[in-house]
Amino acid sequence: MEEGLIILLGVFAACLVLGVPVAFALGVAALSAFVYDGFPATTMFRRVAQGVSSFSLLAIPFFIFAGELMLRGGIAQRLVKLATTLVGHVRGGLGVVNVLSSMLFGGISGSAVADTSALGSILIPIMKREGYRPDYAVNVTVTSSIAGIVIPPSHNMILFAVAAGGGISISQLFLAGVIPGILMCLCLAIAAYLVARSHGYGAQPFPGLTAVIIALVVSLPGLFTAVIIVGGVLSGVFTVTESGAIGAIYALVVTALVYRELSWSDFVTAVVRSAKMTGLVMILVGCAVAFAYMLAFYRVPSELAALMTSVSDNPIVILLLINLMLLVAGMIMDMAALILICTPIFLPVATSIGVDPIQFGIILMMNLGLGLCTPPVGACLFVGCAIGEVKIEKAVATIWPFYLAMVAALLLTTYVPAVSLWLPTLLFR
Repeated sequence: MEEGLIILLGVFAACLVLGVPVAFALGVAALSAFVYDGFPATTMFRRVAQGVSSFSLLAIPFFIFAGELMLRGGIAQRLVKLATTLVGHVRGGLGVVNVLSSMLFGGISGSAVADTSALGSILIPIMKREGYRPDYAVNVTVTSSIAGIVIPPSHNMILFAVAAGGGISISQLFLAGVIPGILMCLCLAIAAYLVARSHGYGAQPFPGLTAVIIALVVSLPGLFTAVIIVGGVLSGVFTVTESGAIGAIYALVVTALVYRELSWSDFVTAVVRSAKMTGLVMILVGCAVAFAYMLAFYRVPSELAALMTSVSDNPIVILLLINLMLLVAGMIMDMAALILICTPIFLPVATSIGVDPIQFGIILMMNLGLGLCTPPVGACLFVGCAIGEVKIEKAVATIWPFYLAMVAALLLTTYVPAVSLWLPTLLFR
């Protein structure tokens, strides 16, 4: 059995070194282990098929499509305008504007990379033009984009629910992400303000209450997308899949008919990109499920749990170890794959020390979100640096105040269960 585990992990590591995409690396490694242990190859492919047969996964293409439409249909620009009128008059206000814009847009798109791409393309050039250091503009944009993972709706939460075996309420997961997401943005806003003060950045004049009201009214149709998706799920009117479909239709109506900024070429691009991304996600899900099955076959979850409890039986220490392992894993591997692999490994450990599965889901999202802005595999960091024309090493050298802010929010969510569980408990239990 040890030889099979070595083959599973060894083939996977070798594929990553050779540059094989993560989804195919997982599939090749799982197939190698299946064959080595005498399973018919068809068993592995049945596992892959079972992995993508969950009805909840149908919501993911709709969420991705809605996000692509909003990315190209003028919603992001209007949210930035609203955030600027609200907090642009604070010292270093464009940094705080960036965080608030991410909170608003991330809560609609549900994608950190989309957040970085959309808001970064708007705000980073503006911040550079106003005299902000390029690395500061990139760091604020990249770290605040993680709000899109935590604040609902988030297709990553659907992946977690599927990886956990389907017994976790997606509605409760959505609610559980609200306060941690806002807390993270608050910590990042404080960091952005303090760094801006240390650099002597100025403030924009307050545009007046009338401008704030106008910006709010103009942005309401876009903001209402999140209300439809999340509200429909929480009220029980829609399933998650139905809310995703209705949200995509609503986003199409708003961007094409209300704002009238979605051209035909933009629509075609959104369809093509959504189809490609959905295909990648589904392949990744299927192969990751097969890989996770072999990890369970080799008793990795139980052995890891025994190892961690042998180090300490203190829940505080065990949670710290889980956080450290997830943070390191997030630095070197894609987030979606890690959700599917790490959930069956660490969730039993967490629940054995009294952690609610809903709370663990949010802890997982925040940890792996940090990996998106951490080299060497930080997708948001790469996108932000490309937009801001900043070298990655320069951005990383000055990003530490924002890392500290995110870690502070993570630790509060980890050790204060009410941060993530108060809203679900209030409305569901």
